[in-house]
Amino acid sequence: MSGERQQDIGGNVTHGGAYPAGGGYPRSDDDDFRGAAEHASRQAGSSGDKDLFTTLLGALTQKKQALAEEDVDEDDAVKQHKRFFERDDDDDDADDKSLGSAAAMQALKLFTSGQSESAHESSSQSAFVGLAMAEASKLFDQKASQGKVSSDSSKESAVMKAGEMALKMYLKSQGGGKAESSGSSGIIGFASKFLSK
Repeated sequence: MSGERQQDIGGNVTHGGAYPAGGGYPRSDDDDFRGAAEHASRQAGSSGDKDLFTTLLGALTQKKQALAEEDVDEDDAVKQHKRFFERDDDDDDADDKSLGSAAAMQALKLFTSGQSESAHESSSQSAFVGLAMAEASKLFDQKASQGKVSSDSSKESAVMKAGEMALKMYLKSQGGGKAESSGSSGIIGFASKFLSK
């Protein structure tokens, strides 16, 4: 190869290979989380921590194949969303899993209804996962300020759970582990099944 050739960022990349060592992000379009931290940080506002989002997205990338095999507990996600976003039910302290599920469902609602900035910018899983992480960050801060978060739950864990749930939702909406860059119709169809519950 000529030393003068410019590096091709994002092109000429073999699909299906192992993820790069050290938590690097895969380059293929359907695995691209590089913009997700930016989406999350912008959507989370003062609750956001771009370094945290970046770190968690690196970990999420490594878990993608395993998450693609897991089912989405849609009924629980609906239940948790109603608890935190509709009834504001504070009888029990929130844990990271319930916060993450509620935030992912809120992101799905915002994303598919066009109420989020991310939805207008992109139909990618990157924007959707970033939005879910932002919603979890805001929700955790809100509940923590009320003293309503269980002692063994952390913001990092809640945000990670939201990212995992959102990614599983996105992958399921695409019919499995193959997420496509044009997947907005898939995620909208997926959302319509249970957002009205």
